[in-house]
Amino acid sequence: MARSDEAEAFFAAVYTAVQQIPAGRVTTYGHIAMLIGTPQRPRQVGVALKQLPADASAPFNNTNVPWQRVINAKGAISPRSQPSGSRNQATALQAEGVEVTRGALGEFTVDFAAYGWFPNDLPSDVSGDEGEDDEGENDEIRQ
Repeated sequence: MARSDEAEAFFAAVYTAVQQIPAGRVTTYGHIAMLIGTPQRPRQVGVALKQLPADASAPFNNTNVPWQRVINAKGAISPRSQPSGSRNQATALQAEGVEVTRGALGEFTVDFAAYGWFPNDLPSDVSGDEGEDDEGENDEIRQ
């Protein structure tokens, strides 16, 4: 079933926002939803990323959209339907220099204080560096 124009626009906005997350940093589904103007839709951000095409000829695909940089608000990699899915995401983040640890329940976690990316605006929406402070970090973590 084809997506509606509204759904296509939402997916494109998600993918464009995720492309702006710097390597070695992570953010949350909720923060991406907030950045694209739909703060009530973090789960749909996850759906969009889950449906990211593997086909490299697609304008947005799993090689040009760094899906691995989006995690849940608890700082954990969300479980996947396939057992190796969260491990694959952890491995992709580690390849970028992000320290991923195993929590008490076996979940993979990332320290937002060290690797979080929570600008007020997307870099593409801001002239200059108004969305982030001089160090590229923000004073507060919004999830």
